[in-house]
Amino acid sequence: MTTTIAPPPGPVPGPVTDDVERVRAALAAQLPAKTAGNLLVGTWNLRAFGGLTHKWRSTQDDSPRRDWHALACIAEVVARFDVTAVQETRRDTTALFALLSLLGPRYRVIASDVTEGGPGNGERLAYVYDAERVQPSGLVGELVLPAGARGDVEQFARTPYAAGFVRGATELILTTVHVLWGEAPADRIGELTAFATWMRGWADRPDDWNRNLLVLGDFNLDRLDDPLFEAFVSTGLWPPAELNGVPRTIFDDDRDRHHYDQIAWFSDAARPGAPSLLDGLTYTGRGGGFDFLPHALRDLTRTQVSWRLSDHYPLWVEFRV
Repeated sequence: MTTTIAPPPGPVPGPVTDDVERVRAALAAQLPAKTAGNLLVGTWNLRAFGGLTHKWRSTQDDSPRRDWHALACIAEVVARFDVTAVQETRRDTTALFALLSLLGPRYRVIASDVTEGGPGNGERLAYVYDAERVQPSGLVGELVLPAGARGDVEQFARTPYAAGFVRGATELILTTVHVLWGEAPADRIGELTAFATWMRGWADRPDDWNRNLLVLGDFNLDRLDDPLFEAFVSTGLWPPAELNGVPRTIFDDDRDRHHYDQIAWFSDAARPGAPSLLDGLTYTGRGGGFDFLPHALRDLTRTQVSWRLSDHYPLWVEFRV
């Protein structure tokens, strides 16, 4: 049963309404609309998505800083997608259930439990989905490495989370992850390699429940074509080129451009340039991010915005079904 959390009573203040309308208008101008023949998949690392201050606008004395104003803007973004993978959902689910209250009854959530231990950072992974557009297929699970797994990683720091969805006669399986940051880039290669290898093994098993495997989330990739990125794509995962030039965080600039967040699926690693392994889904060539900074919380610094909305931009791709 989903917990309902009501926003503060009284009329919504003018600046809140203005921000929400600006975000809604920008999304409508930049992203495809939901149609009978498409499927829109998003991913968003929502910084420390746990608690919520029950005010329309939080102050410097409030903790957490995220408020209903920011959550209303987040809801506008999530509502554009059929399913959104959310990273950094915390043990405290107040903000998550408040988001569902704003989205309304057609939106639902599937979430993992919290990965325990220090590296787990009190995080769980979640999918928020439009139940009028997609339904759960019945498959959910967390990826756990077998004892003989190859590489230096004993186990994933934050257990990757897979969930299957269906739209009409087409099924897809999303696997989301938030790769451990570590103290240096080399600390991430083991996890990235183990994850890509695990997913490829799943894709290649002929009798497994593995149709249309997509991976998405925060992989903490620094650059294209560096060792981290090579580990990510080593088994044939293909991130669309449309995402290559999209900034990932609100702190990136033209000099310092990261590729932390990704959406990818398998192509045939033995045949470069071969078609993807998707079945019943066709990538439309449309994908990107959404820069919310020009539209919401414009009176705040980027650091202040990061604790209310996020330090990451959402990413999205569109498929034909």
